[in-house]
Amino acid sequence: MTVTMRLTVGHPLFAQAAELLDGFRQHYGANPAPEAVARWMRELMGHDGMRIYVAGPAGTARGICSVSIMPAALTLRTAWMLRDLYVDPDARRTGVARSLLATVADEARADGAHRLCLQTESGNPHALSLYRQAGFEPVGEVTALQRLL
Repeated sequence: MTVTMRLTVGHPLFAQAAELLDGFRQHYGANPAPEAVARWMRELMGHDGMRIYVAGPAGTARGICSVSIMPAALTLRTAWMLRDLYVDPDARRTGVARSLLATVADEARADGAHRLCLQTESGNPHALSLYRQAGFEPVGEVTALQRLL
């Protein structure tokens, strides 16, 4: 059975979660940096607008995601942006990602958020299928832009 929870700095799964997030980074070509990842997680988890969730069989972290909570002025509520969803390759297709998505959606709803959004690569059919099954829909008429600093 998959257990999903919001991570805290002192949680027993914190080190395991940091390793998992470092695995996510390496999956996308970053060099291993487990100590830097743990520092980054500690720093951001101290802010009200950042949360990290883990999921897996009891006592393990097999999946992780981060969430950024942003103001949404038009609705005078918040928008939650799900980021960095990653499941250990050995735990894929076991419900870990679905559990993360459901828990984050439940907590966003309970917190009064207006929307939960995410972005993924358009060439990732498995992720797109998972997100559509979880109720996410593509946003038309939106262009994603970035400026590297």
